Amino acid sequence: MTISQIETGGLVLLGCGKMGSAMLAGWLEGGLPASSVWVLDPHPSEWLQGTGVHINQDLPGEPALVLVAVKPQMMGAALPKLQALGNGKTLFVSVAAGTSIASFEEILGDQTPIVRAMPNTPAAIGQGITALVGNRRASAADLDVTEELLSAIGEALRLESEAQMDAVTGVSGSGPAYVFHLIETLAAAGEAQGLPADMAMKLAKATVAGAGALAKAAEESPSQLRVNVTSPNGTTQAALEVLMQEEGGFPDLLKRAVAAAANRSKELSRG
Repeated sequence: MTISQIETGGLVLLGCGKMGSAMLAGWLEGGLPASSVWVLDPHPSEWLQGTGVHINQDLPGEPALVLVAVKPQMMGAALPKLQALGNGKTLFVSVAAGTSIASFEEILGDQTPIVRAMPNTPAAIGQGITALVGNRRASAADLDVTEELLSAIGEALRLESEAQMDAVTGVSGSGPAYVFHLIETLAAAGEAQGLPADMAMKLAKATVAGAGALAKAAEESPSQLRVNVTSPNGTTQAALEVLMQEEGGFPDLLKRAVAAAANRSKELSRG
């Protein structure tokens, strides 16, 4: 499948909350005609109503692609409405957390081409990263067009198997919350050292954002960047001796945190 086929056959977006809106905005800015998009959402936003897309209207008989962006708890009510499109040529792409490919095949039929994707919340500003994997009916072209569509909200990468999705959930899916908590605690630590609260928060936000941008742009590894900023017996080394402790330091904490998230993802996918 190609973008031109989507323009001709139509794209259906099931759910247009924050993630759905971010994707739709990226597609429209990238040149996808509003006339090629159908959105099903019980509470369309004012922004959505001004885009020119079809909202809660009759769908094409065989749309090229259906992108499922509803919350997992709403899946049971929303997805069966599209059951008639299963076992055909329509490609289904899901960005719903914790919903396995097998769950979609149970409702839509196992002859349905399905791609499961896991974006994260920085997608709302086009800075997300999405991992994706297809079922046996999804072709290489299906994966190509899915990756192209998801690039509207940041980077996209392909997994070797769906079994890796739980680890992805623990690292990048839940990961932004870890970083937000780092900002919170870094600011609180600065405040404890005598900084005004607003100044500590501004320093913490800018430091985390800047370090992340540098890590992404630099050719050196994060390990080397850490070494670059660490003078022997200096202030950074003093801090890292605390943070890098085998027990209770970052390595231990994050390993346990990611494992907890991945294990919870497995539990949710089993229902």
